[in-house]
Amino acid sequence: MSEITVFKRSHTGENVLEYSGEVVERDKTWVCLRATFNHDDKVKDYVVFRRGDEFIEWFYADRWYNVFEMHDVDDGHLKGWYCNITRPALITDHWIKADDLALDVFVSPDGSILVLDEGEFAEIVISAEERRLALMAVEEIRRLVAKQEPPFGGVIRDGR
Repeated sequence: MSEITVFKRSHTGENVLEYSGEVVERDKTWVCLRATFNHDDKVKDYVVFRRGDEFIEWFYADRWYNVFEMHDVDDGHLKGWYCNITRPALITDHWIKADDLALDVFVSPDGSILVLDEGEFAEIVISAEERRLALMAVEEIRRLVAKQEPPFGGVIRDGR
């Protein structure tokens, strides 16, 4: 497997974060990689991000989001999926660039969905078309989760 560098950028294209991951699988329009959360622990109301958590990340050149499947550093249990609403990613053999549009979606292991940062999304300056496509991405994520389609196949409903 090869290593790839991810550049998370703001909606204006400025680099915000850079890290690397290991390519797990790729196709013409997407890449899946394994990366480690290498920041201080971050406690949120809906999940705790812990240093060393394993992320399985999907980036798409033809979708307005990326998806991070999060597994606990200690026992590997599924914490959920963190979805960044982004412009379609620019993907090469060596790097990925994704412009974050501030809006995020957290999907818990039971399939419940929490839309995050709506206020921040409302304040960024993007075109009406980009705003429409970003909101459509949230709805696409909802549909994929409801149908338990990849990458949300691990949703556990009613203990099943």
